[in-house]
Amino acid sequence: MQRYSVVSALIGVLLVTVMISAQQAPAGGGRAGGAAPQGGGGRGGGPQVPTPKNLQFFPKDMTGQQILPIMQNFNAALGVNCTYCHNSEPPVDNPKNDFASDEKETKKKARVMLALARDVNMKLQSEMGKPANQLTNVQCVTCHRGVAIPRPLTDILLQTALRQGPEAAVTQYRDLRERHYGRGAYDFGEETILNAVRRLSAARPEAAITLAQLNLEFFPKSVNSLVALAIAQSRDSEETAVATLKRALEIDPDNGEIKGRLFQLEEVVARRNRQGAPR
Repeated sequence: MQRYSVVSALIGVLLVTVMISAQQAPAGGGRAGGAAPQGGGGRGGGPQVPTPKNLQFFPKDMTGQQILPIMQNFNAALGVNCTYCHNSEPPVDNPKNDFASDEKETKKKARVMLALARDVNMKLQSEMGKPANQLTNVQCVTCHRGVAIPRPLTDILLQTALRQGPEAAVTQYRDLRERHYGRGAYDFGEETILNAVRRLSAARPEAAITLAQLNLEFFPKSVNSLVALAIAQSRDSEETAVATLKRALEIDPDNGEIKGRLFQLEEVVARRNRQGAPR
């Protein structure tokens, strides 16, 4: 009975994947996402999809025509092409291609991820008590959303700022925004850079300042970004931080947090001036 359940769940996952791929592919068997045309022994003037070999996750009797739309779906979900996992290069019937090879680590990891998605979907079906067609199935695109290695943008920027410097993180953000904005791969909202600024503020205030200024470029009315900028600036210059908080107060004059921070900093500056002590 357990074996029947596993097989049924696997078939369900495969059917969902094929249906999604079929919906994404253009009518008439044309190319989808720059992938190779369908073949597998069928008639047509284009290159023919070779018969699949070394199938370990999918049923071993699947044909090239059945496998191709699934591979096209993977390509779209990860923003890659066949060469990411396979020893191949266009066209699909290039005699040097070795789709069966397991040489690339990415292909091995793909099998692991496919098994993970299958297990999650099986668990959902058994625990939620709903048939597969009433559940939201986990697919590659659920996490990847068009990028091969899905990571939160905040973490990406933090790593770059710490390893290569804040200017490199700024360049990286602009590049990713230009290529992926509006596509769901990354969150380009106000909080993404702001979270990185907050985490950098204590140990790397200069990096926090650079990223806060970047965030204000895209969100010029962001009071939270101005407050985070002022906190980072106060590590070196209370006067500069005071000016920044005053900018924030102009946008949100009733903000109690800003008023409190501004009062404290102005007291520090006034006390130092009275004592004639240098910063």
